[in-house]
Amino acid sequence: MLEGVDRLIDLVGTRSSGLTGASDAQVAEWTAQCDAESLARTDGHFAAVGRDGKTVRLARTIGIPLRYFVAKMYHGPFLIVGDRMDQIFEWCREQRIAWQFEPAYTRMVPAHYIVELDQVGCPDPAPRYRRFFDPPIGRGSMNLYDSGATYIAAALRALKRWIAGVPEDEPIAVAFSGGIDSTAALLLARHACVELGRDPDRVRAFTLDFGGGEDAAQAERAARELGLNSSWERIDATPDGYDLEAAIRLIEDYQPLDVECAATALCLLRGIKQRHPGLRHLIDGDGGDENLKSYPLEDSDLTLSSVLRNPLLYQEGWGVDAIKHSLAYSGGLSRSYVRTYAPAAAFGLQAFSPFTVRSVIAAAVAIPFEQVLDGRAERLETLKRDVVCAGIKAVTGIQMPANPKRRFQDGAAGTPRPRVSKAWCRRTFSRIWQDRLRDAEAVERRSGNEVSVPAR
Repeated sequence: MLEGVDRLIDLVGTRSSGLTGASDAQVAEWTAQCDAESLARTDGHFAAVGRDGKTVRLARTIGIPLRYFVAKMYHGPFLIVGDRMDQIFEWCREQRIAWQFEPAYTRMVPAHYIVELDQVGCPDPAPRYRRFFDPPIGRGSMNLYDSGATYIAAALRALKRWIAGVPEDEPIAVAFSGGIDSTAALLLARHACVELGRDPDRVRAFTLDFGGGEDAAQAERAARELGLNSSWERIDATPDGYDLEAAIRLIEDYQPLDVECAATALCLLRGIKQRHPGLRHLIDGDGGDENLKSYPLEDSDLTLSSVLRNPLLYQEGWGVDAIKHSLAYSGGLSRSYVRTYAPAAAFGLQAFSPFTVRSVIAAAVAIPFEQVLDGRAERLETLKRDVVCAGIKAVTGIQMPANPKRRFQDGAAGTPRPRVSKAWCRRTFSRIWQDRLRDAEAVERRSGNEVSVPAR
């Protein structure tokens, strides 16, 4: 391996959103030093890359994706870091090594971990993982009013920090279905503006409607009940704008519910940007279901026991040491948040959900779910409503409407959509990459043994 060759290609740099407790430069430094304790004292979101000699370290939170790929150039490994597969692939094409690329060989950094990789040649050693987020579990109050107040107060603090970074004269969009999480996000965003001395009407709610959708009617009722009619807009879309293949290309994943969600998000954001081209900031309620375990168990292979014994299951998946952990995608919301991040980024928007921030997740997992549920899986259907409504009342004084839960893609449709199959999504994903890789084969190859020093 040639000494003195820079073997780390960072295509994205350190990024943050609503970060407190450190600057971007400090986060990068602590990542390079594997200083988990210092990273743990921050809040908000970041994704960072650092190097210490031949060891490269990467770290991220849920809200900002980070991915890497190991290529071979100049007798040794090159680590290419980006936020997307196709970004890494294009760099490989430019270097004439796209023939080495395989999307399944890319790796997503799992949220809340430092990943260490040693660049020492062939074979490449397996990465090492070190947690920097390890919240206490189940130590909060069984009184749901108290737990809700703690949870929502944490979400408000996260939103205030994020909004403080938005120029005061710029509008902020809220993806609004009228459901519990989006209503809470809207009310908290307005409350945060008031506490920051800003005009709360700079916050505007937007609801997607394909025609007769339940969300549009629900959102209109909620806006009227809250006295926010003038701050709410319906975004009308036609079904032909709902493009599942475009969503797969964008999120670079094949989980059907995430594909459907992303396809719906593209329609909403396209409509928002057509009306408000200069809008750059978006709030949503993503993560609220995960925090309060608001998923029907019958839709999965999960049991109440598996959910309770794995407190961060919905945020992180089964964990980096589990058989079911995907190296290419990680798990839980760590994986699926791309359904929010990528559509927003495609339209030049910075997306933020207060419910994905570590301090808010910590407030959620502090709830003693096992005692509160008392073995009753059906209690999960109402728990989020009770916690969030109590919290909003305690923090803002507002009695918010509590509407039924439904998926984003279902609520926007006038009639129930047939579920897209995972098999179709995987075939489409594979075909997209087969076409790209076939085209790359026509490019002249560079051997991994070529010894010319790369251009700076």
